[in-house]
Amino acid sequence: MGFLNGLMENISSVFLPLGWVGLFFYAFSEASFNPFPVETILIPLMLASPPQGALFFALIATLGSVLGAILGYYMGYFGKVAILDRFFSKNKIGKIHNLYNKYESWAVFIAGFTPIPFKLVTISGGAFYINFKKFIIFSTLSRGLRFFLEALFVIYFGKQVIEFLDKNFGLITIGVVGVLIIGYWIFKKRKKLFKENNKDSRFLG
Repeated sequence: MGFLNGLMENISSVFLPLGWVGLFFYAFSEASFNPFPVETILIPLMLASPPQGALFFALIATLGSVLGAILGYYMGYFGKVAILDRFFSKNKIGKIHNLYNKYESWAVFIAGFTPIPFKLVTISGGAFYINFKKFIIFSTLSRGLRFFLEALFVIYFGKQVIEFLDKNFGLITIGVVGVLIIGYWIFKKRKKLFKENNKDSRFLG
């Protein structure tokens, strides 16, 4: 842990002085090959800025992350599952594959919003041939919601946000993802009923 903490501090000392430019490239790298979360840079920059600055940094982090996701997607697309085996354990690959099988493109949103390493999501999205357009849409939604939600927490809680997120971010993500899964289930059910009703109406007609 000491080594990782020291490494994170060294990375922060390189990217933090660059402001929004450093944040953009850090978020870009986190979505494709960087193992450390965007919050390593994002939260300190938000705390050092007025409320409007927190929202601006959330936007920059979202843009950098989505563009990095495109790189990660094509790394997986051309590298296939072999590149996943190189960077991730079979257990993690199996979990994300199950998510894709169960929730399709919604898995990108679920994983992109939660603490799951985002590069695992982006690389596996390409390796498993997820629809690229849906991949971009759900990546943007998940990253945007996560970073702008954190910006609102910074605006509301100030410097206490670090302690608040440490204690509650897991519960927040579980709650949001739970609501989305229920919404997705209702959508699928209604879509199935709609198709069945259309079949019945064509048969009766």
